[in-house]
Amino acid sequence: MRNIRDLEQKMCEPSAGLVRDITLLDGDIMILGVGGKMGPTLAKLAKNTVDCAKQEKQVYAVSRFSKGSLRRELEAFGIKTIAADLLDEHQLDHLPDVKNIIYMVGHKFGTTGNEHFTWAMNSFLPGLIAKKFKNSRIVSFSTGNVYPLTPVKNGGVSEEYPTGPIGEYAQSCLGRERVFTYYSHKYNIPQLHFRLNYAIDLRYGVLLEIAKSVKEGKPVDVTMGHANVIWQGDANDMAIRSLLYCSSPPEFLNVTGPETMSIRWAAEQFGELMNRSPVIIGEEQDTALLSNASKSHKLFGYPKVTLREMIEWTAEWLEHDGEVLAKPTHFQEREGKY
Repeated sequence: MRNIRDLEQKMCEPSAGLVRDITLLDGDIMILGVGGKMGPTLAKLAKNTVDCAKQEKQVYAVSRFSKGSLRRELEAFGIKTIAADLLDEHQLDHLPDVKNIIYMVGHKFGTTGNEHFTWAMNSFLPGLIAKKFKNSRIVSFSTGNVYPLTPVKNGGVSEEYPTGPIGEYAQSCLGRERVFTYYSHKYNIPQLHFRLNYAIDLRYGVLLEIAKSVKEGKPVDVTMGHANVIWQGDANDMAIRSLLYCSSPPEFLNVTGPETMSIRWAAEQFGELMNRSPVIIGEEQDTALLSNASKSHKLFGYPKVTLREMIEWTAEWLEHDGEVLAKPTHFQEREGKY
């Protein structure tokens, strides 16, 4: 893959499982917060799946759409767009009542010094959403950051592990889960909290950051020595299919790849592919932010795109000067400061 068209086509191909599951889902689909890194391809994947399965479902996409061409792009794809500031209760109230909600709204980077806005977006807004869509099922994007750093030798934590978020961003994400869960109990709203880390798109992500450092001869810090990654197309596929697994009380689901990936090993792989010698600094710590996603793999199967494929595609993308986004993940952060 060497251009955005090929990349998005790959990410928006529905799996056979998704095509089957969409026929089991009653009602239309609305994606709230479609303007983020994953939202546009999730919306297109949903629309492709509806068309492939020959369903009459409408796919809605909601965002402020305050700049850029995303709204026109989604409309041209056959997706119904709605411009709204979800913190404005008047605008929120005028959204159509849709049976299936995928909630992707969130705020992470720039939290330090602007904590009040992060809490409003991540913990206050979910209450408004739950009251508005109390007759819907809701898949709410969450994060593996709700867990503490745990020993690498344990291979990541499962959904039963106690939460222990580090820093205000992660705490506010747990707040999002808690507020949604309160309303799930109050109104019997079927929900699923989608604890994702880290999605890979060749334009951004953990692998791109490592690869760029190797290519440019910059140091790769391995202090946070291990991470989980998953192809964005696979994560979006699982998010849509998760609508069938919503329940009250809510379901919790870790979503990532099966490997505990060594950052040092990944840098070495990029070095071989790009004929460069990685510059490694730091020493691996005994703990990292790691998830065990075996529950989601049981439900949906293993991700279609493998770790080595993601590494090879990322190297090829960089070697051919593919477009990249200035959206670092800060996966190296151990103190929870974003």
